[in-house]
Amino acid sequence: MTQIIESVWDYPRPPRLEPCARRIQVVHGGITVADTISSLRILETSHPPVYYIPPQDVVAGALSRSPRRSTYCEFKGMATYWSLALGRPVTDAAWSYPEPTARYAALRDHLAFYASRVDECLIDGEKVQAQEGDFYGGWITSHVRGPFKGAPGTLGW
Repeated sequence: MTQIIESVWDYPRPPRLEPCARRIQVVHGGITVADTISSLRILETSHPPVYYIPPQDVVAGALSRSPRRSTYCEFKGMATYWSLALGRPVTDAAWSYPEPTARYAALRDHLAFYASRVDECLIDGEKVQAQEGDFYGGWITSHVRGPFKGAPGTLGW
C-alpha cells in the first residue's frame, strides 16, 4: 500500500475543514483522554493539520475551562481554552470554538489538543510530533511534509 504524503504548501488559505476517519487518540498519564474515528481536520497553507475531536469522544470530566483569555482566529472566531484534569494536570492542553464562524460551524465544541502538552497524540497508532512554536497546535506525522510555520522567524510566511 502506498502512503500518501501531503505537502502543507498545497493546503489552501483560507483553511479547508474536512471530516477525517483516521483513528485519533490523546493519551496522558497512562489514560486515553480522547479516542475517535470521527474527527474534523483543518488544513491551512504552511501548517500541519489540526485535528478536532467531537466532545462525546473525550473522557467525561477530563477537561475544565481554563482561566486563559479567549483568542481570536480570523477564520474560525473566538477560541476557548481547556485544562486537563486527569493524571498530571495541564493548563491550556486543548482549545475549542463554542461559536465558530458560519464557514466553520461544524467545529462547534470539538476539541483540539496541543501535542506538546500531553504525553502522546496518535494518528492511526503513529505518535505525532508537535508543530514548533506551540502557537498553532498542528500535528506532524510521516504523512505531511513542510517546512512548517511556527518556528522563530516564520511568522511572516
